[in-house]
Amino acid sequence: MPSEAPATRVPPVIPEQLNPEARAIHDQIISTRQGGEIRGPFAIWIRNAALAAAANQMGNVVRLNGKLEARVFELIILVVARHWSAQYEWFAHAKDAARVGLDAQVVEAIRTHRTPAFSSSQESVVYALTRELLETKDVSEATYGRALEMFGFDLLAEIVTVAGFYTLVAMMLNAFHAPVPGNARPLD
Repeated sequence: MPSEAPATRVPPVIPEQLNPEARAIHDQIISTRQGGEIRGPFAIWIRNAALAAAANQMGNVVRLNGKLEARVFELIILVVARHWSAQYEWFAHAKDAARVGLDAQVVEAIRTHRTPAFSSSQESVVYALTRELLETKDVSEATYGRALEMFGFDLLAEIVTVAGFYTLVAMMLNAFHAPVPGNARPLD
């Protein structure tokens, strides 16, 4: 039986009550996201306009301007979300992963703590690198060498950056019990 979602620690975002600097950042953030409202980590960060702006800028660099193939990008996020059991992050990005064509069996394997059977060597290497980094806080020479050979230094740096940014997101979501629409608990 799925566990009940803990009570959220995130006060509602009421745009009209934000100071002018936060309201400007709020409007900028919702302009690049679906739904027309701030949710997830930005509902937390918006109380500090400078933090929200910096996180939005970093997120947009990797999300909108990154060079990683979309399936690889979403795979990294799902590995991070599962590692942290970040409900909202999984909720948002499992849908994105399906939209960009990440195999549903890969997604389900990650969700249920199983090693996926990959048909893509790139996805396999990214999965191994991301898991190793999260679990050991380092990357072995063998894993690093495979990733470097496959992606080159610049994309490898982007892979680690995406994992790091979405780890930050997961930590925010978990610490504040960010609400998931419909009180969904996809990772129970």
